[in-house]
Amino acid sequence: MVAAVSWLQFAFLGTIATTVAIIAVSAVGFMMLAGRASVRHGAGVIVGSFMLFGASSIVAGIQSSVASPDFVSVSNVPPPPATTPQTTAPAVSPPPADDPYAAASVILP
Repeated sequence: MVAAVSWLQFAFLGTIATTVAIIAVSAVGFMMLAGRASVRHGAGVIVGSFMLFGASSIVAGIQSSVASPDFVSVSNVPPPPATTPQTTAPAVSPPPADDPYAAASVILP
């Protein structure tokens, strides 16, 4: 049983999977060049390849962050401090005296 699982792991993450991923990415790239595939489809193939080959690293990172002693449960987090709303409006400075567009919106008689 262990030998079968290790063979599957080698098949999914080894030379065969790398070759299939390279062929898939290049085929989708040619399809995109010919206008037969959208960018969304191409991005999906690339993201899928990253997830396939990076799955063990992703899972190890999640497990180490959950198992670390620095992990804080959501129930232990204190509430954020209350903020008071600002009641005064910021001061607006008058336009400079040499502004040629200062009276542009004023309709003259």
